[in-house]
Amino acid sequence: MEEFSLGTLDLSIVGFYLLFVIILGFYIGSKHKGAEDYFLAGRNLTWPIIGFSLFASNISSNTLVGLTGSGYLNGFSVFSYEWMAIFVLIVFSIFFLPFYLKNKIYTIPEYLEKRYDAITRGYASIIAIILNVIVDVAATLYAGGVLVQLIFPQFSLFAIIGVLAVVAGLYTISGGLSAVVYTDAIQAIILIIGSILITYFAWDKSGGFDEVMKITDPTHFDIVKSASDPELPWPALLGVFLLGFYFWGTNQYITQRTLASKTTAQGQWGAMFAGFLKISILFIMIFPGAFARVIYPDMQNVDQLYPTMLFDLLPTGILGLVLAGFIAALMSSIDSGLNSVSTLVTMDFVTKMKPEYTQKQLMKVGRWVTFIVMTIAAVWAPQIVHFDKLWDYLQQALSWFCPPIIALFAMGLFWKGANKNGAYWTIVVGSIVSVLAIIFNNAEWKPNFLYVTTFHFLISCIAMIVGSMMSQPDSEKNLGDVVWSVEEYKKESEELKSLPWYLNYRLHGIILVIVVVIILIIY
Repeated sequence: MEEFSLGTLDLSIVGFYLLFVIILGFYIGSKHKGAEDYFLAGRNLTWPIIGFSLFASNISSNTLVGLTGSGYLNGFSVFSYEWMAIFVLIVFSIFFLPFYLKNKIYTIPEYLEKRYDAITRGYASIIAIILNVIVDVAATLYAGGVLVQLIFPQFSLFAIIGVLAVVAGLYTISGGLSAVVYTDAIQAIILIIGSILITYFAWDKSGGFDEVMKITDPTHFDIVKSASDPELPWPALLGVFLLGFYFWGTNQYITQRTLASKTTAQGQWGAMFAGFLKISILFIMIFPGAFARVIYPDMQNVDQLYPTMLFDLLPTGILGLVLAGFIAALMSSIDSGLNSVSTLVTMDFVTKMKPEYTQKQLMKVGRWVTFIVMTIAAVWAPQIVHFDKLWDYLQQALSWFCPPIIALFAMGLFWKGANKNGAYWTIVVGSIVSVLAIIFNNAEWKPNFLYVTTFHFLISCIAMIVGSMMSQPDSEKNLGDVVWSVEEYKKESEELKSLPWYLNYRLHGIILVIVVVIILIIY
């Protein structure tokens, strides 16, 4: 294993950055007065902060390493998860976000209570908490800790995970969502600058794209693969959309910053801005992996590719800055996971058990929950190394547990006939399919997990339809507040006509789609 070493200047830059985000978190936390300030930043976020935070929370350090590694080893098909996210964000902005904000919810599962009942909300919240702790926080801590250990081999994995958890935990406990989104914005900017620098130096040393083409099969650069591709066949792209919809549209971990939008328009602009940033991933995170095929033709372990490029290509000082961005990418995922679980536990369960709690008391509970989750995740994360099979399962956890959640939201928003009985059927049938998918995961022949996702979603939708049609509609509910209609779309269209073209988020979405289509034609 290659060893890396940092000079005093680079170490100082990394240390200063870590200290800065902690101080910023405490400063922001000192201004909070209650739960709305703590969990939703006073519902006062504007589009640049929302967009940067969405982007930073999505790109963890292990994702960054994975993107570069895929650009080197597997090709550009990994970008399908990025361009598909743009379509998801457009759908989310047009149909779902206005209803979330209209109902002034604290948590995404809270919408399900307004649409169905408290049981459905509790189910979705429990699934989200489990996935956020085990997948988003603990798994990110473990994978990120392994990568950071490549750079700091003198420290144990447990020590690195502990430091990362404490740093991210401190500013999240103190500052809540405000600290998360403002540090995320800083982290996103550092990450983008660092990725641009890595791309430039890799391009310069490799001799450019012409040199890459000389040693690489042209199909390596195909974003959309053939139906026979074992990793990402094009018919499986529907599964990519569904998982993307769960992540961007129904997962508290990522959507919480849109719930804190100052206005609906600010949230929609922020989502479009995040989509714009997602396009850049191909050029500043995947391309470097392609350039590395010339620079490191015999790289055996692609997990070491990104840190190797950092130390080989970047001069002193810039290395420290980019390394700070690398660690920032890790912490932006951790802080989002901690804050989302804290919000879910406090607002979905504690408020039910203790309805008399004041805003200040709920804020204190949220801080304690964040601390407890941080501790559990930090203790659990190093143990993942002992469970190879579990680590494999974590990669597919979303495909096992999320399709019923997606069905509850999609059917609930677009079909007035959906009711709580249909929701129960969706939960029961979807859970049975989840168990079967886990059991048969070890079978000799198994379909691509993206096909499983699509099948699971369709079964869950059928369960919703059958269950709802076998019972009376929930007549006591005002469905106009929770179900989309064409009238809603027409009303918004009239409002958008009064705005300048550059403030029309739908036009932003159209531009993003055009850019994506051009990229897909080229690659």
